[in-house]
Amino acid sequence: MFDRRLAQCFDWGLLGLTFAISAIGLVALYSAVNAGTLTPQKILFSKQLIWFGIGLVVMVFTFLLSYKSFERWAHVFYAGGIAMLFAVSFYGKIIGGSKRWLVFGPLSIQPSEIIKIAVVIILARYYSKIVNPQGLSFRDLLVPFIITMIPFVLIVKQPDLGTAMVVVLISASITIFVKIERRTFSYIMLVCTLGIPLVWFILKGYQKQRILTFLNPERDPLGAGYHIIQSKIAVGSGMLQGKGFLKGTQNALSFLPEQHTDFIFSVLSEEWGLMGSLTTLLIFIMIIAWGFNIARCCRDPFGTLLAIGITFMIAWQVFINIGMVMGLMPVVGVPLPFISYGGSSVISMMICIGILLNISMRRFE
Repeated sequence: MFDRRLAQCFDWGLLGLTFAISAIGLVALYSAVNAGTLTPQKILFSKQLIWFGIGLVVMVFTFLLSYKSFERWAHVFYAGGIAMLFAVSFYGKIIGGSKRWLVFGPLSIQPSEIIKIAVVIILARYYSKIVNPQGLSFRDLLVPFIITMIPFVLIVKQPDLGTAMVVVLISASITIFVKIERRTFSYIMLVCTLGIPLVWFILKGYQKQRILTFLNPERDPLGAGYHIIQSKIAVGSGMLQGKGFLKGTQNALSFLPEQHTDFIFSVLSEEWGLMGSLTTLLIFIMIIAWGFNIARCCRDPFGTLLAIGITFMIAWQVFINIGMVMGLMPVVGVPLPFISYGGSSVISMMICIGILLNISMRRFE
């Protein structure tokens, strides 16, 4: 049964921040799909409302069930996520040249969004049992490396390099937080540095093109550089207070590509200006700081590492997406949490908030 004492420790602050950023996302999405002339996209707002409703239900279920049960079922969650990624390879739906979705009747699920949470849970379980004040050795890092590389390879094959890199960044962040032996860390950095030329050789043509375009968008302004150029125009034209709701010209005239998904922050910046952008960033920073504080207050090693991983998962996606739309990072197709359109993204983010609420309520147990 649910302990009533947990209600006294419920984290209303985090819940309020989640509702605030979700409301901003719905307003931005409504503008992104209604300001232009693309009538078929207008139904996406209604779909997003449904996804948020489902996400709230999942979030409630997630924080009612003790987070310690996630530790017991970590291997099941991970195996299920890997099985779904394998299923995508054979039965996945192809959209925009990528096979990333599993279709169940009217629903399309992106398993790569779910596997990120599964990786956090299983790594938190593994590291919580081998914490060493001296740091982790090569032998200790072998299992986490395999855990990370399996979904990484499967996601890269879809292809979805952006999400695959997010999985690696989350794993690396948790690992560094746990602590690595200084000598081991030096060797890893040396191998990564020497491996950069090899990575460039492995990248596909369009992926190399994205990196070159990031370095110089003007080299192909009507082709590969179009996304970044139009996004930067939208962000800059918002100025201090923005052009107003539904009045963004880059959005209304359909100059912005993927304005309801990857580049929705450009829509927000154009219509609400610097003030709206900074407000959105401030809420994100508060959510991330809140997550780290929950980890700091938790007395259980597994709960601490779980909160750290979930918070880094949100933080990296915010950092990459906003850097991408401002031309500070290559275009890699990472959605902005709680704001970009996408059912799988909404559900995964609501699960993350549910886990943080769960740990926060039980942090003194």
